[in-house]
Amino acid sequence: MEQKELKWAVLGTGVIANEMAQVLIKAGRKFYAAGSRTYGKTVSFAEKYGIGKVYNNIQDMFLDKDVDIIYIASPHNTHYQFMKEALINGKHILVEKSITLNSREFNEMAALAEEKGLIMAEAMTIWHMPLYKKLRDIAGNGELGKVQMVTVNFGSYKEYDMKNRFFNMELAGGALLDIGVYALSAVRSFMDIAPGMAASQWLPSPAGSDEQAAIILKNNDSQMAAVTLSMHSKQPKRAVISCINGYIEIMEFPRASKAVIVDAVTGSKREYTAGETDKALYYEVMDMEEAVKTGDKSVMKLSLSKDVMDIMTGLRKEWEMKYPGEKL
Repeated sequence: MEQKELKWAVLGTGVIANEMAQVLIKAGRKFYAAGSRTYGKTVSFAEKYGIGKVYNNIQDMFLDKDVDIIYIASPHNTHYQFMKEALINGKHILVEKSITLNSREFNEMAALAEEKGLIMAEAMTIWHMPLYKKLRDIAGNGELGKVQMVTVNFGSYKEYDMKNRFFNMELAGGALLDIGVYALSAVRSFMDIAPGMAASQWLPSPAGSDEQAAIILKNNDSQMAAVTLSMHSKQPKRAVISCINGYIEIMEFPRASKAVIVDAVTGSKREYTAGETDKALYYEVMDMEEAVKTGDKSVMKLSLSKDVMDIMTGLRKEWEMKYPGEKL
């Protein structure tokens, strides 16, 4: 018996919500409904993408019996409360990164999702891109030998405006939760077990958010990682997975469709391609729908999202960098 098409509602109308709406349209799909804290913006968003239902009150989204999955694309300092409302009302949730502000929020929401029998997942491209699924198989099958070191760079040049979300403490700004989550997710993808040791240096922005950081990680399987982040200086989005017999280099790693494997002895190169960069968000949707329909949560990699959140929370505790009103 053919399963019905799942109905998605989107909460938020910002850049990433627009991108997701465009991706769905290209795939012959669209959101069933939309809502945000600004009704006028939501109406314009719905008209732009042919969305038939707009909520005047966000609470109506959570209460709508026709909604199966809510894609939460609001600023990440709002995620916790929206996630809680959605789960209490029986909705599966796909939440933009960073999924929560800290491990306390994450663990509470994960427990609630488990209690309700619902899928909770982070919209992290690295968990779902076809290239990463292929590379994880290559790294795990012994062909290149053990993964020894993962090195990731991610620098984004943002103009100094302490009121925008990239720096504003009231909006949970900073490099770690905005771009560091990608870098650490790449690291965790290729470490056999979660890192238990971390050392770091960081520099605050004038607003007090983390503008720049250098992070060293190590796990109990003698695997290490080095991550550099910046919100006010450009770096290549580059990940290198160093193994005994060679290394994997991935450029533009958050949504990569190509990687190069270099032999450690001969220096010969092999190129691997899989998937399409333009479909990065659609792969998240497909995996989420598979999880909801089959009940198999493993495809959404929530345990890896938890490990990444634990790393970020631990670092901010060391830095004594807490957002206004936050309980770490």
